[in-house]
Amino acid sequence: MMKKISKISASFLTVASIACIFWMGSYFLRMTLSYQIFDETITSYKSYINGQNIRGILITLNPAVISTFVLFIVFIVFYFLFLFSSGLNLRKNGWLFIITILIMVTAPFEIYLMTIDYRIFSKVNVTAFNPVEVIPLVMQRLKEISSFPLIELLSYCAVIFLAVFKPLTREDS
Repeated sequence: MMKKISKISASFLTVASIACIFWMGSYFLRMTLSYQIFDETITSYKSYINGQNIRGILITLNPAVISTFVLFIVFIVFYFLFLFSSGLNLRKNGWLFIITILIMVTAPFEIYLMTIDYRIFSKVNVTAFNPVEVIPLVMQRLKEISSFPLIELLSYCAVIFLAVFKPLTREDS
């Protein structure tokens, strides 16, 4: 059985869980919308996208970019606050160890992608932005670590499974 955690640790876990779930949803939405802009090779627009409507598409995509950026930071901060404040032993809670490893392995790649996101939303949030400056950044984000976002989302689905069922928990001797 997992030892009882304090109310503050439970609060950290709750905020981390909510941020993770909303981050996953907005990340999936963002991936879906981003891939709808370009053809299969991510080198040109799809036929229904042109210079007149790309500006509106980027403005529509901007909230998903900002929410994934902010929610991932909230998730990471509150997860590690939970981890350090709970006092749970990673050796006795294998599920927590695996979750921590998954987060630590995927976080550097996501942080790298967040640097591109920052450049995207800092350009789009200017009143008179030029889509010609933003599109290469969106393309770069889709090409750089091409299948990583999908792998990351599937890994975080595993995190949810591990957090709910808590396998690999060792009883105190």
